Amino acid sequence: MTAVAAVALGSSAVGVALAPATARAASSPPPASGGIAVSVDRTRISAGLGDHFGFRATVVNRGTAPAAGLIAHLNVLSLRPGLYVDPEDWSPDRTKYLGTLPPGGSRTLTWRLQAVAPGRLGIYVAVLTERAAGAAPLTAPAVHVAIAQRRTLNAGGIVPVALGVPALLGALALAAGLRRSSDRR
Repeated sequence: MTAVAAVALGSSAVGVALAPATARAASSPPPASGGIAVSVDRTRISAGLGDHFGFRATVVNRGTAPAAGLIAHLNVLSLRPGLYVDPEDWSPDRTKYLGTLPPGGSRTLTWRLQAVAPGRLGIYVAVLTERAAGAAPLTAPAVHVAIAQRRTLNAGGIVPVALGVPALLGALALAAGLRRSSDRR
């Protein structure tokens, strides 16, 4: 049977010790006492459409043996129906290979994202090992993200272009007309 023990380590940290899912998986022993803990530096982010934002996740080996082959993956999902989310649009760099963490060692990862659609999202980091068959992923607490839709007259900086190009063409036409009229005299 799968044995997953979760221990709360504060409001923004979760520790999980993995055990084999079946007797056949016993060749991949779980991390020693304490296992791997994953935490995030914040649990709420507010941003506007198009903004860049980020957060940090820390993976800690609380065990007494090295934790080898760790892989962290960023996941993005909508918390409301009707909002299509393609995680690749939000962050093209979603998988990070951590290698081996010694006992007591840690690695802090910085995740950068761009708000591509308004709405409420859940973003979380899952950590697996190379030999994850039968083991549950370790997850950090979700970061709740609220993306506000920007309603602006100057969306994307288009107003100067929309007004400037016709004004420039008008000025050039006027200058050309004045030049022609002065040449005829």
